[in-house]
Amino acid sequence: MINHEEVGLTDGDVKEMYRTMLLSRKLDERMWLLNRAGKLPFVISCQGQEATQVGAGFALDKEEDVLSPYYRDLALATHFGMTPLETMLSAFAKDGDIQSGGRQMPGHFSKKASNILSQGSAVTTQVLHAVGAAYKFKLDGEKRVALTTLGEGSTSQGDFHEGLNFAGVHKLPVICLIENNKYAISVPTRLQYAVDKLSDRAHGYGMHGEHVDGNDPFAVYGVVKAARERAVNGEGASLIEAMSTRLTAHSSDDDDSYRTIEEREKNKEEDCVVLMKDYMVEKNIAEESWFLEIEEEFKLIVKDATKEAENAPYPKAEDALRHVYEEVDNG
Repeated sequence: MINHEEVGLTDGDVKEMYRTMLLSRKLDERMWLLNRAGKLPFVISCQGQEATQVGAGFALDKEEDVLSPYYRDLALATHFGMTPLETMLSAFAKDGDIQSGGRQMPGHFSKKASNILSQGSAVTTQVLHAVGAAYKFKLDGEKRVALTTLGEGSTSQGDFHEGLNFAGVHKLPVICLIENNKYAISVPTRLQYAVDKLSDRAHGYGMHGEHVDGNDPFAVYGVVKAARERAVNGEGASLIEAMSTRLTAHSSDDDDSYRTIEEREKNKEEDCVVLMKDYMVEKNIAEESWFLEIEEEFKLIVKDATKEAENAPYPKAEDALRHVYEEVDNG
């Protein structure tokens, strides 16, 4: 990891980043266990990609900027304001789910109060949503940025190319962050694209491109912060490729036997949460007692959120089409 002070972060910032990473990991691990216990139907994990998401999130202005995330962005959404209870209500598909009222699959992040745009299920449409928001910001002269994220597999979709071409032509304040975990479900990068770096495609769109270590939250923070400064100063969009590590299978329904045992073991050595803790210990940012304290704190938070969500009511059957079609009052 680069030194956090090189990008203007304090020891307090580092501790806050680690807290967000760890809370997201604990939520994710609990949902994975609940799925295996037959209590949750589906989980798509962010384990291993928390450093990329938290580094990017901390570089933005939560009060002004908007997110158009993809399904693996639990840590990013948590930083922007999704609470553990809201996450669990969505996972259990309960009526109190702020994202869809229990009618959408988990990982479809949406919270207006936290500037998280509603997400569609069609792969890569979030890029178009972010570009649209950024176009509005430019037309209205607002010093705001839209961040969209996606996996490297989504760069094969037409929405990616169309969105970035439009952003490049109009010099929009949008940041497109590729969380490259080296697999589009089971398809490796060598079968997904022929360029050495996906960030090199930025030249074709007329925007800034950057390749960064996604397991280093400080490096990600630095490049996203610079991208935001360029965007609000009218210098246009950025395409950032963060090389990340996916610790789990693609989802709870995936058998990731396409990855060798050696590869999976190597991935564990690149666990960004472990690397972050090691860095903090090495730099004397926190003592072991602090890590134990927040472990216990988050264990209780996740336990309480799980219990409350599991006991919450399911949505009413008659509400299945609510907010889908126009509601006409015939009275």
